[in-house]
Amino acid sequence: MITYNDIYEASRKERYSEQLQPLPKNFIQEIADYLKEKKEISVKEDDVFSDVVIKTKKQLENAMTLFKELMIRRRKKLLNLVLIAAETGISKQDFDNMLPFEKELFEELMACVDKSDKKISETLNGKKEEKKNELVVFNTDVEEFMGLEGEKMGPFSKGQIANIPFKIAQILIEDGKAEIVEE
Repeated sequence: MITYNDIYEASRKERYSEQLQPLPKNFIQEIADYLKEKKEISVKEDDVFSDVVIKTKKQLENAMTLFKELMIRRRKKLLNLVLIAAETGISKQDFDNMLPFEKELFEELMACVDKSDKKISETLNGKKEEKKNELVVFNTDVEEFMGLEGEKMGPFSKGQIANIPFKIAQILIEDGKAEIVEE
């Protein structure tokens, strides 16, 4: 079971270190249990002015503040690791000290950075970005139909504006059923 001192120590270590500090794998669940227990103690109405209840409420407030600070510091370090990994190609630094959700966040951020770098590279190399969607207004009622990837689209009413895939918009425009909304 985690204690207030454990939360304080984890926050202190994170504050004074440049690297992500190791935390138990079930740290978040232990924090949740700790906060739940303290909340239950602090809401006992029969002892509103009891020293124990007052101390528990203060501990609960402080523990929540420390936990939020800890998560913000870890997130900043994680973002810094993403930037370093994107520049150097080394992406496993401090990976062992990440909590499972942090590892997932790291991988997702790396994928976003890679995607962004790829778009920049393509633009620099002269590739034009294809339009994915087109904003159109319907000239007639259009029944429900299947999109290019098998998804259901519509039905659409005359005068309705919709943001639809570019290729489908082109087909509808050619058939006179829709036209591009001018900006």
